Amino acid sequence: MKTLSKLVKKDFEKTVFGKQVSLFILQNKSGAEMTVINYGAKIVSLCVPDKTGNWIDVVLGKSCIDDYLNDQEPYFGAVCGRTANRIANGRFILDDTAYVLAVNNGPNSLHGGLKGFNAVVWDAKQIDQQTLELTYLSEDGEEGFPGNLTVTVIYKLTDENAVEIEYKATTDKATLVNLTNHSYFNLSGEGDLSVGDHELQINADTFLPTNDTAIPLGKPEKVAGTPFDFQSLHTIGERIENENTQLIYGNGYDHNFILNKTGEELALAAKAISPKTGIVMETYTTEPGVQLYTGNYLDGSFTGKNGHTYPKRSAFCLETQHYPDSIHYPDYPSTVLRPEETFESKTIYQFSIQRIECRRNETE
Repeated sequence: MKTLSKLVKKDFEKTVFGKQVSLFILQNKSGAEMTVINYGAKIVSLCVPDKTGNWIDVVLGKSCIDDYLNDQEPYFGAVCGRTANRIANGRFILDDTAYVLAVNNGPNSLHGGLKGFNAVVWDAKQIDQQTLELTYLSEDGEEGFPGNLTVTVIYKLTDENAVEIEYKATTDKATLVNLTNHSYFNLSGEGDLSVGDHELQINADTFLPTNDTAIPLGKPEKVAGTPFDFQSLHTIGERIENENTQLIYGNGYDHNFILNKTGEELALAAKAISPKTGIVMETYTTEPGVQLYTGNYLDGSFTGKNGHTYPKRSAFCLETQHYPDSIHYPDYPSTVLRPEETFESKTIYQFSIQRIECRRNETE
């Protein structure tokens, strides 16, 4: 069986870590399609219509499970945790107890460590043609984190061509939780060579500058007057090569933007538009921040779907999340989860088509 993105279902069937991995296909009434594997809870493909009615696969990925198991880019489409992004020096103190994590990104711990949620097999249950439920028990001490953490992620492809992602987690001991989806988007289609022409707007007037290892320096700074000002539409490539210390540190954009929202309401975080396909992606989230990453370390050295290679900046990520290294900054929204609490979060990626005859910021 082949999917819209020409994936073969049996190419993803394998026993990994003693559990069955499969490709799950979600399809809505208009024919849009998303595929997910339960290894890493990864979105493998996402086909939505462009301005001419053609189906465009807008996420980067691999053609078989073996390629994911040997992937030079381990986060394509994955759920990252227990803590997405970085923890400085792989160490933190919680309730007077010191914890040591794996250091896997310079001096820091990234996306949950050496074997984060992106590299485990989740239990999967397809609820209906449009909904997939994934669950995982992260045992006490896994990757150095305390507590038995039970995590549920629900993917839903709606009839309005939106991808809804709901996260829920509970623990039996105080721990850290910061979950995100790490899909690499190219709204011109995976295999398109650059997202530099994509227009982007982020609903944030501040961002978090970092040191040269991508750890926040502390206080937010205004985006106004900097290459980080996406309060109105700018192309991703317009200022990415500017002589700016933060862009040099990140080799491009790899920074957390503090969203203009209060509390945990579901609100618009960002909007991206491809001038080639007319596809618009609006990102909504209950999270306080979004990490913009522009595929700065992709290098085209491996093959993705349909024989495509993915060179530098051939994708962008909008990772909705709490701020990086929050455990070390009391002023940041807390990533601590306690036994009497339930972590809940929701993100929506809404796809539509730009109205060509109207102003560029109008969509349907």
